Amino acid sequence: MGAIIADVADPDSTAPAPDVPPALFAALAADPLAAHLGITLEQVSPGYARASMTVGPAQLNAVGTAHGGATMALLDVVHAAVSNSHGTVAVAQDVHTEFLAPGRPGDHLVAEGTELHRSSRTAVYRVEARAQDGRMVATALARVFRTGREWELTPTAAPPTMQLTPVDADAAPPPPPPVGGPGTRPAGPTPAPEELR
Repeated sequence: MGAIIADVADPDSTAPAPDVPPALFAALAADPLAAHLGITLEQVSPGYARASMTVGPAQLNAVGTAHGGATMALLDVVHAAVSNSHGTVAVAQDVHTEFLAPGRPGDHLVAEGTELHRSSRTAVYRVEARAQDGRMVATALARVFRTGREWELTPTAAPPTMQLTPVDADAAPPPPPPVGGPGTRPAGPTPAPEELR
């Protein structure tokens, strides 16, 4: 039907693919949520990505194991990196995650993503997260839409998520946030819209 299937690296090959250009790696690694959760993007090459996270107090759930959201964020960082590793902007369409074993406090989780299929418009990836003892904590099967638009990168430009707006030193400070009143949480619940009353 006209779909172009790209060559996917031989899974049995032991020769690593060359890493992506530094500007693309910098753009993919500049993820504020990943930084907040302590996720480090370690390697990206065409069709492959790896990131890690150490499970600390901020990544725990109420029962004292790695929070599923933090584990899923690790998988998603790898999914984003591997799916954009060919230099074409790709956005997630679906991620199906299976949690297989709890991440424990102090675990160093390493997630690796590999390309299973890539056409001109979609691609599918397998992402697995393992603890330092080899225990598989989670696995995901993930699909993206490939926009057909190449990443626009310059060696000195910060990725869009890290660009800062210049501050005008002579500008008046912003107004303070509202203190209580209708529609704000401190004064009570927000009233229902008129059409729902």
